[in-house]
Amino acid sequence: MTSTLPLAARVISEGFLPARSGEGFLPARSGLLQGPAEPVSGPIPPDRVRGMLLGLAIGDALGNTSEGLTAVDRTECHGEIQDYLSNRHAGGRRVGLPSDDSQLAFWTLESLLERGCLDPDDLSARFASRRIFGVGESVSTFLRNRAQGVTPWYRCGAESAGNGALMRIAPVVLLHPMDPSAALWLDTALASIVTHRDACSVASCVAFVDLLARLLRLRSPPRKDWIVTTFLATVRQVCSDQRYRARGGRFADWEGYFPDYLELVLGEAHLLETVPSVLWILERHADDPEEAIVRAVNDTNDNDTIAAIVGAAVGALHGGNALPRRWEMGLLGRTTADDSGRVFRLVESAIRQEWLTE
Repeated sequence: MTSTLPLAARVISEGFLPARSGEGFLPARSGLLQGPAEPVSGPIPPDRVRGMLLGLAIGDALGNTSEGLTAVDRTECHGEIQDYLSNRHAGGRRVGLPSDDSQLAFWTLESLLERGCLDPDDLSARFASRRIFGVGESVSTFLRNRAQGVTPWYRCGAESAGNGALMRIAPVVLLHPMDPSAALWLDTALASIVTHRDACSVASCVAFVDLLARLLRLRSPPRKDWIVTTFLATVRQVCSDQRYRARGGRFADWEGYFPDYLELVLGEAHLLETVPSVLWILERHADDPEEAIVRAVNDTNDNDTIAAIVGAAVGALHGGNALPRRWEMGLLGRTTADDSGRVFRLVESAIRQEWLTE
């Protein structure tokens, strides 16, 4: 794998990669450069990779037909959602189609497979060259910056704590499979700022990829508090000292640091809402992949994104064989309007890729 350290050094030196630091750029004690305090290594079972990727696609597809409804309104309209709803983009058929969550995630995987490493410039170009379904405000800002000729790639990302980087970041965990250390953290951080140039977003992406690296290798579900504890420890190590304010709800008056907020509360398209929702569901339902995804689809506001993130996590922990067969059978596997089966082909390519056995 090609080292991204020189690129990371340049991006940080120009102030475009938030990192915890009290001593200037790239300090020796920078949490991001140190990597995980408790390294994890070892081969990844292929079915776990399959589960992670299909879990993401399934969660997105189950949720995106009722996105925008509150949990109460969703229940009144559809009851408990346990299968794909009628989809107007498929002639009313009850099948699974993508939104921006799985589109951007699988285009990320596509780039990793074709380039053999993280190439943020290629990633940026792919995102900008295709139609994105249900594109969010922050990704729209990224697209406008690219269209206006902003260069290099790391200047195009929005200064936003939206969840658009976190929802697509899972495939990056497949890099450095035998030694997911600081190199993986750096790749994750660089991939995240393609669209979202924010300390909270970087920390959330690094923490989630680190969590996935561990879930992919666990032999059995962890104790109830392990997921939250593991995620929060990484956030505290990586997140810069940037203050945030909640956008509304019970904690509208809260202002402070992102790790402190996660400890205070444990959803909409914002990391102060998305991350607590994901962690809450995983803490309670990580041992039951179907129930975890169903709860994400039914009980949260930005339900397709949260279900995609939860789906990636429980799929990584349990593998593809643990996901309901009816969900996989009903998934059309698209990343665009007319490439049915593309998701399944990318998943199989990821499983066969030499990086899993290097």
